[in-house]
Amino acid sequence: MTHEFRFCPSCATALEMVTQMEDGGEKARLRCPACGYTHWNNPTPVLAAVIEYEGRILLARNAAWSHKAYALITGFMEAGETPEGGIKREIQEETSLRTLSLDLIGVYDFQRMNQIIIAYHAVCEGEVALSAELVDYKLYDFDKVKCWPAGTGYALADWLKSKGHNPEFVEWPRRD
Repeated sequence: MTHEFRFCPSCATALEMVTQMEDGGEKARLRCPACGYTHWNNPTPVLAAVIEYEGRILLARNAAWSHKAYALITGFMEAGETPEGGIKREIQEETSLRTLSLDLIGVYDFQRMNQIIIAYHAVCEGEVALSAELVDYKLYDFDKVKCWPAGTGYALADWLKSKGHNPEFVEWPRRD
């Protein structure tokens, strides 16, 4: 869910869509007519992990999802942490697993949510204990896991390709 800014966080005046010249040319943005505040609406960095656990891929189901899909472990980067530190923290918080190794898969856009996904492959160990944020997990063989047509699904597909597999995509539930 994206949040719409309607009022200036500095002076509480209603924001207006105003076109102004910027370094790259004219750009329409929400701006405050009273104090000049600009809502830049830059994408939020989100961290994701293709977790390799006991020789298989761990996917989890979020408690907030109405559909029964399983996906990568994800989370928001915290102020003052590196992307690597952030995904290790998210893995530990959400699954209780320890990260043994971490490699960048790639960076993916997720425009529907105005996010940039920084995806890693993480080899993990320990005993899975899910946080309250997750309701279930499943382990998939590399050649049996299905990818989905969205940011983290493309990260999983790219990682599978790097391991010599031909990823198969499934339909992702629509939220119309």
